[in-house]
Amino acid sequence: MSLDFRNTNTLWASIITETLKRFGLTTAIICPGSRSTPLTITFAQEKQIETIPVLDERSAAFFALGIAKKTNLPVALICTSGTAGANFYPAIIEAKESRVPLLIFTADRPPELRDCHSGQTIDQVKMYGNYPNWQTELATPSLEISLLHYLRQTIVYGWERSLFPTPGPVHFNIPFRDPLAPIPDHKINLQNFPENFFSTVNNKQAELPSYTSYFIEHYFQEWLKSERVIIVCGTASPQFPQEYCQAISHLSQTLKAPVIAEGLSPLRNYNQLNPYLISTYDLILRNQQITQQLTPEIAIQIGDLPTSKELRIWLEITQPKRWIIDPSYHNFDPLHGKTTHLRISVEQLANHCQLEANVNSKYLQIWCDIEAKVRQQINQEMTATENIFESKIPWLICQNLPAETPIFIANSMPVRDVEFFWQPNNSRIQPFFNRGANGIDGTLSTALGIAHRQKSSVLLTGDLALLHDTNGFLLRNKFIGHLTIILINNNGGGIFEMLPIAKFEPPFEEYFATPQDIDFAQLCATYNVEYELINSWQHLQQRLNPLPDKGIRVLEIQTNRKADAKWRQENLGKFAKTIYSRDVS
Repeated sequence: MSLDFRNTNTLWASIITETLKRFGLTTAIICPGSRSTPLTITFAQEKQIETIPVLDERSAAFFALGIAKKTNLPVALICTSGTAGANFYPAIIEAKESRVPLLIFTADRPPELRDCHSGQTIDQVKMYGNYPNWQTELATPSLEISLLHYLRQTIVYGWERSLFPTPGPVHFNIPFRDPLAPIPDHKINLQNFPENFFSTVNNKQAELPSYTSYFIEHYFQEWLKSERVIIVCGTASPQFPQEYCQAISHLSQTLKAPVIAEGLSPLRNYNQLNPYLISTYDLILRNQQITQQLTPEIAIQIGDLPTSKELRIWLEITQPKRWIIDPSYHNFDPLHGKTTHLRISVEQLANHCQLEANVNSKYLQIWCDIEAKVRQQINQEMTATENIFESKIPWLICQNLPAETPIFIANSMPVRDVEFFWQPNNSRIQPFFNRGANGIDGTLSTALGIAHRQKSSVLLTGDLALLHDTNGFLLRNKFIGHLTIILINNNGGGIFEMLPIAKFEPPFEEYFATPQDIDFAQLCATYNVEYELINSWQHLQQRLNPLPDKGIRVLEIQTNRKADAKWRQENLGKFAKTIYSRDVS
């Protein structure tokens, strides 16, 4: 037990630190400031917790988010009073929506210094609205043993709420009176402090209750009676991706059901585990002549829906009965269909039931035949095209990255090109993303958090998403590991070129595309980050395998935003256009 008895604040802060350490906290991200001094001192002195100082609070929060995404453990995030904590807000929203555990500690003035124009004081109570899983303001530090017990148990409860029943952020607002520095207070006398104070604090986690075998088998029997079942798998970063993919494979082969797999799902990178993987669904569903033939009776949705607008429209039109499989308490049905939520993981579902396979597989064969034809046409088109354009980038990098590489995929156009063109492979690449709120803020910092102390990692991003978070480069001296940034620079927001507003000029270019005309070579030089301009596909392939083992590197690929938008408009509907019902009947 390592408690700091120098004064009331240091004891209070060290009880927080010691409790979290015993639960298994490994990382604390600390932003500079005065009011948070007691927390900064105790965390910095705790050798079993990695503490990382970060200047920019918004960048710090997304860095913490990235680490928590990769480890599936809460990360502590600490700042001073005032507007500092407000800069955590975007990452807290993303943590809530993408179910990532964070522990936010905002230091505050004591009650007597509020509402009287004391410096750096704002109303911080419930400052994050409804986004935390749970939030509280701690009592003002005191040496009463009953309050020390209260403090310990409140931290215990906060840790649990960050993980159960659904992972997410927890906010502690902590008022501190002076002295903030660890100045010894000789009046303190805690000779009778209980030695067994932390005896009930441990990192054993209770498991969520699961559905009974009876209910699960009842649903399975209904699924088995149908000849037209699909499994729809959206974005996912499971802690154990192989087990996740194996569980879905078990379902698929038992039900003889095609698996529609989002580009941000690990399924596309464990292709050998699932013979019925469908990766070109967005392109297939653009062919109105065959969509009716593919109408499902039952759709089993694992987690979120994929990004594809075409898929969502098709499900709305066909209205299959849907089951959503996910252990959290979120609502994953933006279509508001005939839906039953099963609050269970797909791994638990697969383990519960051993059933005979459905022998009728004509519907499945139709899907697999179309997938093979469309995939062949995509590969022919990409192989034959030598000029550099955006959509070929994910098609190429998924074939060239080293096995098991973590890759963070930025929002807007990169995530959509990944869904369209990321090929099924057996490389076990680990996709990560911020698809909770789908914003571009914090892209670089989140990617650095995912890469910190992990395998050499990659970020695929557009220019605006990177520019929105260039302060993330300030992490370079604290970052341990390697991140290669594949920067698609089309000088603006390519996603807007795909929307109807692109036809309205003005104001399209200035107010929507928002080109920034940045020289990224100079930007990287400012931050002392390695930079290289990619001039051919062969050049890109050479830089992707092997990856360096330390530092940050930017590989810029310059593209033509309007030409790439035109290519998508002309080609996305073309790949499945020549397939007719007679070709797959």
